[in-house]
Amino acid sequence: MSSAASTRTISFVLLEPADDATTVRDRLAFLRGKRVALVWPEQGTALPRKLDLVLIQRAALRENVRLALVTHDPLIIRHAAELGISAFETLNDAERKRWKRGRSRVFVTRGKRPAGEADPEALMPYASRLKDEPEGRLARPVRVVIRLAALLLLVLMVAAAALIALPGATVSLMPARDFVRIAAIITADPALPATGIDVERGVIPATTYRAEIVERATIPTSGVQTISEAPARGTVVFINRGENAVELPAGTLVSTSAGTPSVFRTLSDVTVPAGPGEQAEAAIEAIPESVGEAGNLEAGLINTVVGGMADQVEVRNLTPTFGGESVGIRTVTEADQEALIATLRQQLQNRAFTELPARASGSQFIIPDSIRIAEERSDWMTFDHAVGEQAASLTLTMRAIVAATAVDEDLARQVAFARLAGEIPRGRTIQPDSVTFERGILESLDAAGRATFTMTSAGSAGAELDAAALQARLAGLAVPDALAYLNSELDLQPGSTPSITVFPEWLGRLPLLAPRITIQDGAAP
Repeated sequence: MSSAASTRTISFVLLEPADDATTVRDRLAFLRGKRVALVWPEQGTALPRKLDLVLIQRAALRENVRLALVTHDPLIIRHAAELGISAFETLNDAERKRWKRGRSRVFVTRGKRPAGEADPEALMPYASRLKDEPEGRLARPVRVVIRLAALLLLVLMVAAAALIALPGATVSLMPARDFVRIAAIITADPALPATGIDVERGVIPATTYRAEIVERATIPTSGVQTISEAPARGTVVFINRGENAVELPAGTLVSTSAGTPSVFRTLSDVTVPAGPGEQAEAAIEAIPESVGEAGNLEAGLINTVVGGMADQVEVRNLTPTFGGESVGIRTVTEADQEALIATLRQQLQNRAFTELPARASGSQFIIPDSIRIAEERSDWMTFDHAVGEQAASLTLTMRAIVAATAVDEDLARQVAFARLAGEIPRGRTIQPDSVTFERGILESLDAAGRATFTMTSAGSAGAELDAAALQARLAGLAVPDALAYLNSELDLQPGSTPSITVFPEWLGRLPLLAPRITIQDGAAP
C-alpha cells in the first residue's frame, strides 16, 4: 500500500513497487495546484520506464501540480533529468533545495530528443499501460488524406469568398441635365403679417423702415444783375460808290449784319471824296442798346450803313472794336432754389441708403430702389437767401422723413425656387448645389410701401438616378452587357458615353456584391 503525507507546503506521495502510472495520476487529481514529491521505495523500484514518467508529467501539468522525485535509483534520476523534473535523494533535500521550474509543455521536437530514443509510434505495441486502439479509428494514411481534403476545401472556400468580396468596379456616366432659369415676380407687402407668405401668388410680407434725416447743400447762384456798362469804340472806313462826294454827319449809324446786330454811331462829320472807291475814316462808339462786352467785335464784322446813305457808301471796320464791358453781381433765382431742393433730395436718399440697411435684421435686405422721401414740408426747408437777393451762392438746410422697404431674402428665395421647380422637365430633379439666386430690379412701388420686384433663380436639372437600384441591376453583369444596359435604359446626356472600369481587369465582369460597384457622375468636378 502507498500513502501520502504533507510536510510544510510539500505533499509527499510514497510509491510501492506495484504502483503504475494510472495509479499515480489518480492520486495527483486530489492534489491540484500543490507541490508534490513522489517518493520511491527503499527496497526495489517503481515506474522504471521513462514513458511512465512522461504520462505522470502530463497529468501533473493538467492538474497544475509542480512535480519532484525522491529516489536513489540512477535510472529514474536520469529519466527525470531528461524530462526536466527535479530529483532529490532525501526528503530533507526536497524541502531545502530549489525545485526546477516545470515545463510548460511535455512534448519536444524530434531534433531535441535524446539519441537512440524510440519513436512513440514504435513504442505503442510494447506499452503495457496504454489503452487499446478504439474500434473504428482510421489508420494514419487515411487521416492524412482526410486532412488534405479538408485543407483543399478550405482553400477553395477562401478563394470563392475572395472572388466575391474583393473585385470592384467604377461606373462613370453623365446623367442628362438641363439648365433652367426663370425670373419670379414678387410682391412685398408691409401690411401682411410676418407669416403671411403666399408662394403661389408670389406675395411675401415686408417691413418699412423710416428715419428722419437733416441735410445741407450749397450751390452757386445763376442770376446776374448789371450795375454798370461801358460802350465799345473803334474806327470804320466809308467807301464811295459813286462819282460825287458824300457828306456823313456825326451820329450816322453803322451795324453788324449777322445775329443780333451791334449798332454804332459816328462821333464826327465825315466827307467821303468823289469817285468810286474813294475812302474816309471815322471814329465810332456803340449806342446804349449795344453797350457792354457785346460791342467788342472782330475786324470786318461791321458792314452795314443804317439809313438812306447805304446806297451811296459802304462801310468796313478794318480793326476790332474794344473797350465794351459790363459790371454786374450774382442774384438768387427760382431756378436756383428748385435745383438746390433736387440736390438735397438726392443727398437725403443717399444718406438713407447708408443708414437704413443697418436696421435690417436676419436675412432681410433693403430694396435699393425703394428708398424714398416719405414726408417733406416747406417749413422744413430753410434758404439763407430769397429769390432776387444778391448772393454768390445759395444754401438750403432741409429735413425730411425717408423710408425704405425691407424684404426677407429667405422668403423671396422660397418663391423663386417654387417658380424654378415648376419649370423642371418631367424626369428631372434640381441639383441643390447648382441653384443660384439674383435680385432683380424694382418694378413698382406705391405710396403704402408695397414693392414689386423680380428675383431670378437658376439651376441644373438632372435626370433622376437611383444609385442603389443601379448597383443591384449591374451586379454580376459582363462589361459589354452592362454598357448596353446603361446606353439603352438610362437617360444620359446627349453625346456622352458611359465607361466601366473593373478590377482585377481580367475578371471582365462587374462584382457580384452590389456595394462593390461605385457610381460616379462624369460631370462632377
